[in-house]
This record gives sequence, structure tokens and C-alpha cells, in this order.
Amino acid sequence: MSAHLDALGAHIVSSQAGVALSHSVRAGELTIAAKADGIVSLLTFLRHDPRCKFTTFIDVCGVDYPERVKRFDLVYHLLSMPLNQRVRIKVDTDEQTPVPSVAGLFPCADWFEREAFDMYGILFSGHPDLRRILTDYGFQGWPLRKDFPLTGHVEVRYDSEQQRVVYEPVKLTAAYRSFDFLSPWEGMTLPGDEKAESGR
Repeated sequence: MSAHLDALGAHIVSSQAGVALSHSVRAGELTIAAKADGIVSLLTFLRHDPRCKFTTFIDVCGVDYPERVKRFDLVYHLLSMPLNQRVRIKVDTDEQTPVPSVAGLFPCADWFEREAFDMYGILFSGHPDLRRILTDYGFQGWPLRKDFPLTGHVEVRYDSEQQRVVYEPVKLTAAYRSFDFLSPWEGMTLPGDEKAESGR
């Protein structure tokens, strides 16, 4: 299987020279490293080439490496049901450079790209409706970036009396508790324990 995937990866890289940079096969999975600005042409090739037929778009997700200049990886997953094979495509980008949207080629990519924008702040050029999808409309920041604070300054909740979403300062209330750190088996006396204590 890995020989087949290696040959497929070599075919993709040679056919998309200048866009597909390299390929690797690990744990039975083919990964293509590519240039972000050529992602639409690469995915178009993968969709229509007879040796690929990757007609099913599974997802696109982000990964954050804040120590790098191009801190984000975008990872695309495609499936070929006719040929029973999968491929992963990785491109890298930074906070300012938009990646071309593939929603025109695979309409289901629309919401995945919106999620990557909402969670990481990754920009997509040519996207039909690039706005937040999981967080609230007025949310500030990018929750899946590694430098995102663990606690915010405001919390959001729905107020049934006002019948709207309200923002309030975060209140981290903790009641005082006393723990004895005994397990339930050590802390209780069971019938027959007196025999063990008396040495019988």
C-alpha cells in the first residue's frame, strides 16, 4: 500500500511542479506539502486527474506554530471513493497573507474556512462570506491560537429576563471546601473490621 501511495505522491508532485513541493507517506497516509497560493489549482488537479479522483472534500483545519514566521499550517483532507484512497495537503501562511478559498471548487469548504478564520484568524481570499461561525458576533481574539489567554475579561450568557445576550465581567467564584483526602474505603468502618484489628 505504501508503495502505491509513494507512486501517487510522486505523480502529484511531478504533475503540479511549482505548486506541490514534496510528498511523504507515514502510517499509510499520503501527505503533500504545497504552496498556499496554488491550492486551488492543486485541488482542481486532484479532483479531475484519473489517477487521483479526490472528489470528496473531508475538511480543512488549522494548526498554530507561534514560533514560526509563517505560524499557521492549513491541512486539507480529501477522499477518493472510486479509488478508495485519501490525501492530506499542507500549506503554510501567516497572519496577514490570505489563502485562496476553495469554496468555489468544493462548496462544503465554505464553513470549514469560516471556522479556521473564527478560531485562528486565518484569512481566505475570494471567500463568499468570511465571518465568524462559532463565536459570538462581538467576540475579540482567536480562541485556538496558542497565545490566546486562558480566561477572558468578559463572559457571555443569555439573559431570559432581558431576552438577549449579555456581556458581564468574569466572576470566578469558588466556595471553600474541606477535603480529608481519604478514600471511601479507608474512611468507613465495615462489618468484620474489628476482627482484623484484634489480630484474629
